[in-house]
Amino acid sequence: MTATGKVYLVGAGPGDPGLLTLKGQRLLASAEVVLYDRLVDRKILSHAPTTAEMIDVGKILGEVGRTQSDINSTMIERARKGKQVVRLQGGDPFVFGRGGEEAEDLRDAGVPFEVVPGVTSVVAAPAYAGIPLTHRRLSSSFTVVTGNEDPKKTESALDWKVLAQLSGTLVVLMGWRNMPSIVETLIANGKSPRTPAALIMWGTEPWQIAVTGPLSNIVDLAYEKGISSPVIAVIGDVAGLRETLRWFDNRPLFGKRALVTRTRTQAGKLSQRLEALGAIAVEAPTIEIQPLDDYTELDSAVSRLTDYDWILFSSGNAVEAIFDRIDALNLDSRAFAGTQIACIGPDTSSILQRHGIIPDLIPDTAVAESLLNALTSLDIAGKNILIPKPDIGRDTLPTGLRAAGATITEVVSYRTVMPKSSKALVMDAISEGIDIAVFTSSSTVENLAKLLNDDLACLENAKIACIGPITAATAGELGLSVDIVATEHTIDGLVTAMEEHFVGGGDTG
Repeated sequence: MTATGKVYLVGAGPGDPGLLTLKGQRLLASAEVVLYDRLVDRKILSHAPTTAEMIDVGKILGEVGRTQSDINSTMIERARKGKQVVRLQGGDPFVFGRGGEEAEDLRDAGVPFEVVPGVTSVVAAPAYAGIPLTHRRLSSSFTVVTGNEDPKKTESALDWKVLAQLSGTLVVLMGWRNMPSIVETLIANGKSPRTPAALIMWGTEPWQIAVTGPLSNIVDLAYEKGISSPVIAVIGDVAGLRETLRWFDNRPLFGKRALVTRTRTQAGKLSQRLEALGAIAVEAPTIEIQPLDDYTELDSAVSRLTDYDWILFSSGNAVEAIFDRIDALNLDSRAFAGTQIACIGPDTSSILQRHGIIPDLIPDTAVAESLLNALTSLDIAGKNILIPKPDIGRDTLPTGLRAAGATITEVVSYRTVMPKSSKALVMDAISEGIDIAVFTSSSTVENLAKLLNDDLACLENAKIACIGPITAATAGELGLSVDIVATEHTIDGLVTAMEEHFVGGGDTG
């Protein structure tokens, strides 16, 4: 008999993938089977191994095969095969979820299980709307109820008369369909029509919408805002604090879909910075860095780095490519002994420094022209200079240095290609709407144009943000109207420029 596996009932949190607990993330990373609810963010699912069996058990009214009984049976069946099973539920599995029932079935079946609590939407959604559930001056308690049942029923499981008389905060989950009746019943039982109230849709998500107002017309205000399920209602004096404590949905890029065209491995930092400002980062890499088919020429250059007076790095990719070959040839940073090193900007410099090398020269601005000017201001006539480069790129730097009398060796250190999956990703992203298209190099613009068959009209309503003037010029040549150009030609500089654009009134939509 195969040893019985184990089931982990894991709370995924209310929506924001950053609210997944560390334990939940660790268990997902080692899961063999994952059963997940409909509202679980796909970024959370990415923590699971690619080899894990992923089972969507989101229950949709009218569909067959997603009953609670089916879910429980699936967990038990997989665990009896010796699998490590993660049952991933939105919020907390024991707070208005079916975690208790699932645990009972697992116990009855003799299947070992653990419960991993999650951040519940009860507290998270109001917090992201700027509403504390308790406040020393306004509320010393809060009560949570489900709004699934109509309060006008003859026999309700909830005593709405008692709920109406409570002095603390009342939180109603899953009550949008019955909200008019809930409001009417509370007022009829003594709750003041002037009681502050808030309705929060998709709490903690970048598309969160919250509306506040007096209890008497909160539903009408919500209709005007286009509110629909899923909604959490907060009723009580603390709801009046939203306008002063609002922090999440007033960030400069909140709710804006930003197309990130950088390579998959490099998109992370940019996406994180954009998301910190409230944007929805949609990653659709238009370029991919790949190794060379033949390292003969590159290895020859790497094995005699000390023969060069200068080595010029125009990107972090070139740095990584050189150090990969240094490792492959059983060398170390002493291979650079006696050689001066220049790099095009602070991003490239930081990658060099992670490898233990501090560059001798960084130009004031991160473009090839600035590096050329900085080098030609020195005595470089007759100097041997090595430039590791991609298989395609601009020749501004080598041409200018040769004109200044230097001896230039260019060596291809990596290839840039268009990812096979890019077209589908780009088309999906654009079909859902793009508010900002973000370009970090001329190649990202050119490749996007190729993916769209040179028809960039689909971006005419999007803001175009470029890391520098060279990229902006390429975008302009391809017919795009550039709105944002970073003054500092780095990822941080690009994000800062975008923030200043939206905060400064460049766009208020």
